Amino acid sequence: MRTYMEERTALFIDGANLYAAARGLNINIDYKRMLDYFSKRGRLIRAFYYTALIEDQEYSPIRPLVDWLDYNGFTLVTKAAREFTDALGRRKVKGNMDIELAVDAMEMADHLEHIVLFSGDGDFRRLVEALQRRGVRVTVVSTMKTQPPMVADDLRRQADFFMELLDLAPSIMRDQDEREAAQIRRAQRETMRFEGVQDGAGEPYGA
Repeated sequence: MRTYMEERTALFIDGANLYAAARGLNINIDYKRMLDYFSKRGRLIRAFYYTALIEDQEYSPIRPLVDWLDYNGFTLVTKAAREFTDALGRRKVKGNMDIELAVDAMEMADHLEHIVLFSGDGDFRRLVEALQRRGVRVTVVSTMKTQPPMVADDLRRQADFFMELLDLAPSIMRDQDEREAAQIRRAQRETMRFEGVQDGAGEPYGA
């Protein structure tokens, strides 16, 4: 029987959803540290990052991140976002990547034992259920510490494990001074003290 450290694992990152969760927690993710963190806790097969891009923009703020990820161990899955004007005359962008993520996860399922899904989108509950029927453990990474929480309750309940992004933050956030890191640790301890118990099912690797 395989140990957690030997599990074939893949990351599936819903870029827009993770960005919103990180922004709500006021943390900046270091994606190299993220890869290092999960590489040490399983046999990391692939790390997918999904995002939509507005192709005709002269400059996209997400383009430097996308280019960096593409050259540093991530598999980028992108598509052109569609701009439109709503009934009130407001410009909006539509670029949902749910289908692409779900198709890739199901295609990879036979080659994996553990999928880490970075998203709180409740639409993924059926995907998680389907992956579990194929014998794949699923960890959902999102946050309940924002108002409102970023993770849908039915998705959190369906997952084998729920990992609170705020708890993961000290291991995957950009380098900062010790004072800031200590503030995050204090905030985590205070949250646990007031709630009495930690949300979710704890660390997904038995650590």
